[in-house]
Amino acid sequence: MSTPETLPGESVASYDVTRRLGTDYYAVFADVSADDRAHWERAQAYIDEVGDRMVEAWDRAEYPIEIARLMGERDLVVDGIVHPDLTRMSPLAAGLVNMEISRGDGSLGTVLAVQGGLALRTLTLFGSPEQQERWLKPLASGEVLGSFALTEPDHGSDSVSLETVARHDGEAWVIRGTKKWIGNGASGGIAFVWARVDDPDAPGHGAVRCFLVEQETPGYTGTPIRGKASLRGIHQAHIALDDVRVPLDAVLPGAKSFKDASTVLYSTRSGVAWSALGHATACYEAALAYAQQRVQFGKPLAKFQMVQERLTRMLEDLTAMQLYCRWMADLETAGRLRPTQASLAKYHNTRAARRIASTARDLLGGNGILLENRVMQHLTDIEAIHTYEGTESVQALLIGRDITGMSAFV
Repeated sequence: MSTPETLPGESVASYDVTRRLGTDYYAVFADVSADDRAHWERAQAYIDEVGDRMVEAWDRAEYPIEIARLMGERDLVVDGIVHPDLTRMSPLAAGLVNMEISRGDGSLGTVLAVQGGLALRTLTLFGSPEQQERWLKPLASGEVLGSFALTEPDHGSDSVSLETVARHDGEAWVIRGTKKWIGNGASGGIAFVWARVDDPDAPGHGAVRCFLVEQETPGYTGTPIRGKASLRGIHQAHIALDDVRVPLDAVLPGAKSFKDASTVLYSTRSGVAWSALGHATACYEAALAYAQQRVQFGKPLAKFQMVQERLTRMLEDLTAMQLYCRWMADLETAGRLRPTQASLAKYHNTRAARRIASTARDLLGGNGILLENRVMQHLTDIEAIHTYEGTESVQALLIGRDITGMSAFV
């Protein structure tokens, strides 16, 4: 955004609250390897290049697809996926990239979560060699945007009850149903559509399968959802599937049940924890910088006891978030990360990010609602990531079942 001009009666037009301060009180990331740091710095350079344009896009509720594609061109969407045709990125590097992009812009953080964490991961986990040969590099490079179409208008947390169906018709599958809140679902790329086989004569009748659908296929209609107060720089779509015909080989052979969809979601929850850390870092550093620059009653806000206490509470939460993320990455590197451990990290970090963002917004006073200071944008974007990939309540039930051995799901 352009630098604000000083208005009559103002001594300061704006405050420098968006630059990186490198907050790492416990040196959690001090030993990051050169390779991992190179990925991290590439994400920083990308955000420095596009950050201001994304603030303007957020303000206008526009999705700048060219900026999303640029993320792929900069080789930032592989999300730590292990595949011989993808750049190797350790769990720690993938987390740091996720953190940095979300620190710059939450909508781009969601692009990364959808393009890499959901779409590309689904293809590499369950796609046939032919499907991967056709779509892997276009997805990884951003040439083609991908979506993960699971959630439906009437089935969010209980997505296992999805109503979208697929049936055999000669040499094709015919898909009918609706999906909602699908990132990149109206981008003109491809969609990984989860549907229940509703054909007594077909193999796997009643099972949930995944189908690769090109969004230009007749019967596929993706409509961006309007009126969002969060993640305004990416379009999430309502998708209508009106007898969409796809070839028999459009089904992903490795996805044979709803548990496979859950596997993808489990893998992305660690990414949400990192994303929350990025948002929280931006809010804490904005609050700290503002407190040091803003003068009231003849002295900087940072010299007031109550402000220092608030900053300390924010740093406490932020440091805990960093420790969660670092240890989670180390567990994943060692092959010992369990799904409920990722759930606990998401559960903690999105809750902590909400607290930090709220405190930062309050500390900035009236200036906290200005988009140029980014805090209000992060605050509203955090509300979305707090919900997606499994709500707080769902995470609590998953963790509770693990620690008690008893399921409280109804």
